[in-house]
Amino acid sequence: MSHSHVHDPADLAEVAVRPAARVALLAALAAAGLATVLGLVLLWPSGEPRVEDPSAAFAAPGVTFHKADVTAVAPACESAEASAQGGQDGERCGAVRAEVLSGSREGEEISIQVPPEVSSSGLRAGDRVEVMQLPTSGAEPTGTEQQFSFFSVDRNAPVGWLALAFVLAVAAVARLRGVLALVGLGFGAFVLVRFMLPALLEGADGLLVAVVGSSAIMYVVLYLAHGVSIRTSAALAGTLLGVGVTALIGIIAIDRTRLSGVSDETGSLLSTFVTDLDFQGLLTCAVIVAGLGVLNDVTITQASSVWELRGAAPELGRAELFSRAMRIGRDHIASTIYTVVFAYSGAALSVLLLLYFYERPALSLVSTEEIAEEIVRTLASGIGLVLAVPLTTAIAALTVEGPTAAVVPSHRAG
Repeated sequence: MSHSHVHDPADLAEVAVRPAARVALLAALAAAGLATVLGLVLLWPSGEPRVEDPSAAFAAPGVTFHKADVTAVAPACESAEASAQGGQDGERCGAVRAEVLSGSREGEEISIQVPPEVSSSGLRAGDRVEVMQLPTSGAEPTGTEQQFSFFSVDRNAPVGWLALAFVLAVAAVARLRGVLALVGLGFGAFVLVRFMLPALLEGADGLLVAVVGSSAIMYVVLYLAHGVSIRTSAALAGTLLGVGVTALIGIIAIDRTRLSGVSDETGSLLSTFVTDLDFQGLLTCAVIVAGLGVLNDVTITQASSVWELRGAAPELGRAELFSRAMRIGRDHIASTIYTVVFAYSGAALSVLLLLYFYERPALSLVSTEEIAEEIVRTLASGIGLVLAVPLTTAIAALTVEGPTAAVVPSHRAG
């Protein structure tokens, strides 16, 4: 969701920094960094999630997954009743014929039923699907073939090409700075997958996991994408304070709204497998992580704004410097609010359509767990990023040197 307006560090004006402010800022960030490393060490998962239900495996014992190339697709079924009736030439509606690419029946052509929405999505011969091969129970007569069922469309190739196009576009337009940002994104994904998710499954406190993980991501991402400088350090300090504010608001909001953290079938299913998982802590973690991208955007923009203003107008007092930088920040806040709200609306469009179909009063829908959870997540992270703007601006304004007389070139009359 980031839409940064930051200049390349090489293009920023040379700005003097107060020595005392430099020492104080770097000391504070060093202390926060040490706390982050200590938190990573103490909370790092052991690799043994506390799964209570042994049946929590993704598939039943003996089930195997195979790729298959689609050779023919029958028209989609118009209704559930129609799926039980044979179509032309004995081919049932919604049936897909495919050639198995691996396993004991490699090279054979099979027929499987797919949901109507899959048939009508444009599935055609030449596409690839993933199928489940079900084991025989032992009660079938000898020679009975193992059955196959549809699992999903194999989308790895188109998604991979889209990802490659994204990387090439970023590299072509943003060049080295964009490539470094992608490396930082990869590090963020690593922290999320290898630290935060396993730690949450092992029962670690959701708030601590979110704060430690987010802090680790921001240290690497900011310095990697924007360079090691006092300007970036000021932005990092504002980002960490923004994370703290977001966490505080999230805790209060979740407590006051009595949200359970279990708002859909996924949460209910997870609660049956990991019975002692703190879902309110999990929701707090989600609130903090949801705002990281935009938070990074506004803080680095504000720090750069102060640097540019100081370089262009060295005679400005600190109050005037703060005031002018905040004018930029207010514009950025306004555009960021649109970004957050419309990003959620696009992601939850199906849910919003269903609620609109129900024709229930809007206020009654706000109180439902599903909607209230998303509103709290959006507003809590929004408050954090809005307050991060003045916090970062103040830190940057206090870090740069105070006002100096502008140098006016003299002109000697001829």
